Amino acid sequence: MFRAGLRKDMANTSKKLNLLYYEYDSHQNRFMADHSYPKEVIRSELIKLTYELSKNKVAFFTDGRSNVIIAPEYTIFSRLKQRIKNIFSDIKNHRKHIYVLSDKEVKHTKSLPMIETEMIEGKVDLGSYDAVVFSSKNGVKYIDRLNPEWKKIPAYAISAQTAKMIKNLGGKVAFVGKEKHGDEFAQELLTHLKGKRTAYIGAQDTVSNFMKILKENGIECDHIPVYRTVCKAHEKKISLPKGSVVIFSSPSTIECFFKNVEWDESFKAISIGRTTAKYFPDFIQPLIAENTSLESCVYKALSL
Repeated sequence: MFRAGLRKDMANTSKKLNLLYYEYDSHQNRFMADHSYPKEVIRSELIKLTYELSKNKVAFFTDGRSNVIIAPEYTIFSRLKQRIKNIFSDIKNHRKHIYVLSDKEVKHTKSLPMIETEMIEGKVDLGSYDAVVFSSKNGVKYIDRLNPEWKKIPAYAISAQTAKMIKNLGGKVAFVGKEKHGDEFAQELLTHLKGKRTAYIGAQDTVSNFMKILKENGIECDHIPVYRTVCKAHEKKISLPKGSVVIFSSPSTIECFFKNVEWDESFKAISIGRTTAKYFPDFIQPLIAENTSLESCVYKALSL
């Protein structure tokens, strides 16, 4: 009971601190650093996180990868034990058949791209907007090509992954969603966007009630599509090993996956969020990741 309560407290700590470069893995009870960024980039969050844990008398130590391990004791033996555990865990996890349906390289997974994105060409005028809202990294990537003036406008991001892209490209992050799901994100934004003319920049097709919720609550918001999603063409049906775990990051990946792969009852599905989970066929009951990132989906897959 104590351990379950501690894990809940750690998840709440992650939300409270609005961490971008650390993600809490409840299965391993540790905060994982985003190793795609150099240590100097994540150092300020490491300091903030460890200060908060110390203030609340939570025992922890950091390993050689800048991950923060929640542990009842801090000794040379515990650090050595964790290092050995990391090595054996890497060996074991490498043997698993976990697939992400994109070309992104994620540790412990195999890439199986199912979708492609295409920029929607055209002029995008942002001169009259007080706020820009992003629900995906692709929205940020493509608006940067179409009109770099977006960087002058306060940006509201659905998740840490999107917020990091905004920061990487020089934008101003005004708010990062805590719930990380479309409808809940809209509810979070109501007080932040009141009185602001807002542009929601993203995909051509949207699946949540995001725009509807904002407009029903008096938020003036325009949808500016900057990209479309299409299925990647595969010449023949793809066969996956028995017991494979497949990570679905959007409704589009579900649609395109079933055009290319025959589902086997031994497979397991991980959904990146609740909105995506609604689009699975009835014969699949997906597990939902704790956070809307591929890394969180992988943590869920590894815990099976």
